[in-house]
Amino acid sequence: MEKFNILLLDDVEMNLHSLKLIIEDSFDIEIHTALNAKDAISILMENQIDLILSDIQMPDIDGFQFAEYIKGIKKLKEIPIIFITGIYDKDEYEQKAYNLGVIEYITKPIDDVLLTSKLKVYIDLYESKRKNEAQIAQKDSILIHQTKMATMGEMIGVISHQLKQPLNILSLYCDEVSTGHKYGEIDDEFVADFSKNTKEQIEFLTKTIDGFRNFFNPTKEKRVFKLKDAIDNTFSLLDKQIENNNINLELDIKNETVYGVRTELEQVILNLVTNAKDVFIDRDKKDRKIKINSVSTDKYTVLVIEDNAGGIKEENIEKIFDPYFTTKDYGTGTGLYMVKLVVKTSFKGDLKVENSSTGAKFVIALPKEKSTN
Repeated sequence: MEKFNILLLDDVEMNLHSLKLIIEDSFDIEIHTALNAKDAISILMENQIDLILSDIQMPDIDGFQFAEYIKGIKKLKEIPIIFITGIYDKDEYEQKAYNLGVIEYITKPIDDVLLTSKLKVYIDLYESKRKNEAQIAQKDSILIHQTKMATMGEMIGVISHQLKQPLNILSLYCDEVSTGHKYGEIDDEFVADFSKNTKEQIEFLTKTIDGFRNFFNPTKEKRVFKLKDAIDNTFSLLDKQIENNNINLELDIKNETVYGVRTELEQVILNLVTNAKDVFIDRDKKDRKIKINSVSTDKYTVLVIEDNAGGIKEENIEKIFDPYFTTKDYGTGTGLYMVKLVVKTSFKGDLKVENSSTGAKFVIALPKEKSTN
């Protein structure tokens, strides 16, 4: 487990040294020190700091100004701050500090027992939080694995549809060779046509197999990619499913970019489209439409996936992203949970669902580039 990280800020080097000795005598933690606010901010931006102990009286930028500044930075604003001061005045300074979000006040000269007891509270909270995060991550890992297994099962059906047609065509070409040989019709033109046609089908099979292999590629390297590429690749795998189930697909995707793992977004799209297909079948819907479009904002590419399958029951709309929730007799309930997990955790994006006038509408906001925060 990572160690607790604390930042000590004081313009007097001896004070920093004394404070560091007190803390090191009681805790095994990482301690960073700074003699001024500028150095402190550099440390905060470059390291994961869990608690700040700051003096108030400092030249240039005092403790209050320092606290106010970091509370305005998204990456830093949640870090708890404890003020240490020798000019403690309950009415004037305490209220001002609390208004800035400072959580504790310790007066000088420092009481070693008081300081260590206060630090122990935050270190215990940190360790408890880390433990809970590890447990949640383990549960999410199990759910993601179950989802991938369910998705692979779904994809086996897709694969069979994709490969059946070229295999049937190859079988017909083989029959033509047998018939042509029987009636003496095999000439140079026949051989040339046979070679060209069979190679086309073999190339299609190879591309299909490569597509499925890349779809489940475990590589997690994030990069900027075109949304259209993810959409096109997903539907190159799903085209037979769309065709065989008489679904009218309307795409309006431009040249928007997304930052993340492309195959993960493809699995999100696959899941939402497959869910819509299943609802069409379950409700015996005749006129089947799925509309997918995108728009761009300054920081996000927004993907909208909408169907006309009748929508989600109001009592279920708040539950559909919960783990193991399903309305299907044969479902695991992990699919939409995986969708939410990937969008919010992996892409650091946002996901909304609502009922339109004709069906369910999923709105997914995805970052266009790597965040600098």
